[in-house]
Amino acid sequence: MITIIDGRSGAGKTRLAAQLAAETGARVIHMDDLYAGWHGLATGSRLLERGILAPLAAGRPARWRRWDWAVGDWGVEDAAEPGAPLIVEGCGSLTIASREHASLAIWLEAPEPVRRARALGRDGDDSWWTLWREQEDAHIAANDPAALADEVRSTSPSS
Repeated sequence: MITIIDGRSGAGKTRLAAQLAAETGARVIHMDDLYAGWHGLATGSRLLERGILAPLAAGRPARWRRWDWAVGDWGVEDAAEPGAPLIVEGCGSLTIASREHASLAIWLEAPEPVRRARALGRDGDDSWWTLWREQEDAHIAANDPAALADEVRSTSPSS
């Protein structure tokens, strides 16, 4: 079983993935490990689709290298075995191509001020926000992940 959790930065994807993993024992793959730096959202989506989900769907192990943010290059190798329960979380994870491999797809939403405050609290810096938002906008325009999702959840504090 593969669950995909997508949403814009600060929507709560990592938190939900950790909660679901604790409940189910599934392994979590973070899109942060698949992006080729701050310009890498589209690269991460393709790596997920072609390098991880497609091999697993074909019954083959998936092998890929994780992005090392400190070094700014691809780092250690990682792998996943077919049939193992997975949760993939991160912006760009729910695409037209990846959706066919997911048993469950969730899109998370929260207002931009809420998300940005969360990101700033998490990272201590939001200088990347505008660059990343442009890539999120392109992902949403190309894939309409909310429409692909089985569930759309608000993670706004008032919900």
